[in-house]
Amino acid sequence: MHVDDMILVSVDDHVVEPPDLFEHQLPAKYRDLAPRVVHQPDGTDQWEFHGLHIPNVGLNAVAGRPPEEYGIDPTSFDELREGTFNVEKRVLDMSANGVLGSLNFPSLPGFAGRLFGALEDKTAARILTEAYNDWHIDEWCGAAPDRFIPLAVPAIWDPEVTAAEVRRVAKKGCHALTFPENPVPLGLPSFHTDHWDPVWQAVSDTGTIVCMHIGSSSKLVITSADAPMDVMIVLQPMNIVQCAADLVYSPLWKRFPDVTVALSEGGIGWVPYFLERLDHSYRTHRAWTGADFGDQTASEFFLDHVILCFITDPVGLQLVRDHIGVPKVTVEIDYPHSDTTWPNAPERLAAEFAGTDLTDAEINAITYENAMREFRYDPFATRPRERCTVGALRSEAIGVDTRPVSKGRRFPERHGITIDQLSPTA
Repeated sequence: MHVDDMILVSVDDHVVEPPDLFEHQLPAKYRDLAPRVVHQPDGTDQWEFHGLHIPNVGLNAVAGRPPEEYGIDPTSFDELREGTFNVEKRVLDMSANGVLGSLNFPSLPGFAGRLFGALEDKTAARILTEAYNDWHIDEWCGAAPDRFIPLAVPAIWDPEVTAAEVRRVAKKGCHALTFPENPVPLGLPSFHTDHWDPVWQAVSDTGTIVCMHIGSSSKLVITSADAPMDVMIVLQPMNIVQCAADLVYSPLWKRFPDVTVALSEGGIGWVPYFLERLDHSYRTHRAWTGADFGDQTASEFFLDHVILCFITDPVGLQLVRDHIGVPKVTVEIDYPHSDTTWPNAPERLAAEFAGTDLTDAEINAITYENAMREFRYDPFATRPRERCTVGALRSEAIGVDTRPVSKGRRFPERHGITIDQLSPTA
């Protein structure tokens, strides 16, 4: 398949919320409670919220920067590429990368929406959650509804409130919910309880996909506090492997068989071995553990309930057809995080597909058809298909400069950053 003929839908990108986030959606009586951006004496910007100080960490928004300037140091909005927080610029950056559709995870409230739960007044916390979701659906995604897949944050402190929010946003056309890949590190009940049943019932009733992003539990996979940052970066996807095993043996899919979970930013290369391990364990130990998947193998049970997502994964793609299944796999761009393939995602994907024997029909399924089906996203209803290809979209982004721009290192003296210096913000 020629690069220009590809169609790309990314099920994992990220938004850096703009300073005016709460200006239009929050009732006046709650505006004094909302997070606000404060410019710091050192030139950085940070959100302040009831004694909490939340910076824009560098790795969260490095698209358009040279790799030598990556880091975890706080930044300012002036140092970010506008497409990270300006929706009109974001659409242009998507087009420059040949990407048709995008699902955007939050930054400020965390992947699990836990920031708003810090309020003692849970009514106010609920109002802030609703306001955030309305901003995301109506203003961010609403600015270009043919280009975005809406994603809601949960009221993670209360499953009944979350269930009500799932039903509310579903009426607005939002059928995706971000949720922690393990709620226990957040001080919440595990997937092995009935605590979350109201949420599972709501997502089942509304056809909502539950997106569990690596790091959404705010627990990093680490070996020691003094390990180099490289160790954490390499091990980060292991969060999703732990999540996968937890879900298989939880009561979730037996009680609510219609619930689908997207394992966001987890990659796919690990899946064949995981499936083999699942089936080995089931055969060997079910007589005494009591595990029971009926007339299915453990691996079949797992694959019936997940969407798998990858940014780059040449080994995984070689194993897709025979060991995973093409209908389970979707593409991610991860803009503007450090793993992003922007602005050369089509070329990188094409090179990885070239190393496989996947047909054009299978490539289409992976690059856009699976995402459109699972997330109920239909841009072709308003945008002709011929205007959705990589080549057509890039022709709409003439003049968009994708060359790296140096902003310098704000804290050039900081080297050898270790894991204990990184505070999880998910």
